[in-house]
Amino acid sequence: MTFTKRTLGRGGPEVSAVGLGCMGMSEFYGRSDREAALATIAAALEAGVTLLDTGDFYGMGHNEMLLGEALSGRRDKAFIQVKFGALRGPDGAFLGINAQPSSVKTSLAYSLRRLGTDHVDLYQTGLDPEVPVEETIGAIGDLVTQGYVRHVGITNVDADTIRRAHKTHTITALQFEYGLMSRDIEHEILPVCRELGIGITAYGVLGRGLLTGSKGSGEGDIAQLAAIRAGFGIGVCQVVIAASNPELTRVLPEAFAPELETWVVMHEDMRTNVPCRVVFDALVDFLKDLSRPQIGGREGGVSAVSAPTPRP
Repeated sequence: MTFTKRTLGRGGPEVSAVGLGCMGMSEFYGRSDREAALATIAAALEAGVTLLDTGDFYGMGHNEMLLGEALSGRRDKAFIQVKFGALRGPDGAFLGINAQPSSVKTSLAYSLRRLGTDHVDLYQTGLDPEVPVEETIGAIGDLVTQGYVRHVGITNVDADTIRRAHKTHTITALQFEYGLMSRDIEHEILPVCRELGIGITAYGVLGRGLLTGSKGSGEGDIAQLAAIRAGFGIGVCQVVIAASNPELTRVLPEAFAPELETWVVMHEDMRTNVPCRVVFDALVDFLKDLSRPQIGGREGGVSAVSAPTPRP
C-alpha cells in the first residue's frame, strides 16, 4: 500500500500526504514504549509514509536516536524533518530558543550523529527574539550549500517573519498547529504561504487525540464529528484528516474545509487499542477512496499540488 504523495511547497520535495510525528515516542504524552515506537515507525514506512518529524529537544536527543535506530538500513525510505533551537534544563524545563548561527551548525552536527545520517531533509526552528530571522535562516542556507541540509523550514512564526525568512532563503515549508480545533493560521499565514509557494506541515490535526477517541473507547469523539461520521460512514480520525484536505470542499460542509499540504499524525494521536499497522492501512484505504468519483453521494478527490493556489 502507498500513501498519496504531495509536493511540499512550490517545486519542493515529494512527501507522503500523511506524515508521522515522533515526539510522543520519547516524552510529553505519558509512558513511552521503545518496541511499540519502533513498530510504529516500521509500519509507517511499510504503508508508504515518508515524512517523519522529530526534534533535537524531544527527549533531549532520545527521539533522534530512536528514529536513527528505526531507519538503520533504510534511510532512503524517509524524509526526515528536524526541529532545533529549544533550550532545556536538566529538569526538562524549557528555557527559551537559541537560533544563533553558530548554534544552528552545532545543533545540526549533533543531530546528524544521533540520527546516523549525513544529512537531514528539512531543518527548521522557531524565532529567537534575540537573533534576526535573516541570520538564522542564512545559517541554515549555508548548511544547504554544504550538503548537510536539503530544505529549509520554519515553525510557529507570524506572517511578517515568514516573508523575511523567505527573502533570505527559499522556505520549503512552515510547520504550525492546524486542524478543526486550531484554525488561527487561516487569517494571515495561509494567504502568505499561498502567495510565496510555501508548503505547510500541520501538527495537532487530530487534536492530540481529543478528536479521535484515542483511549479506544470513543470518549474523545465530538458530537458534531460523530454526526458527520454517521452521514458518511467513515471514522472520526478519517473525517478530521479529510477536513484538512484542500480538495474536499465538495465532500464535507464548508465549515470543515481548511487547506494544507500534508499532515503530521502525532504518535499520541494513535494511542488506541488498534494495532498501528491497522491504523495506517485504514488511512491508506481512505485516501484511495477520496480519489474515486463519488464518496457519500458527493463528488470528491485528492490532488497533489505544488503549493496552495494563489487567490485574489
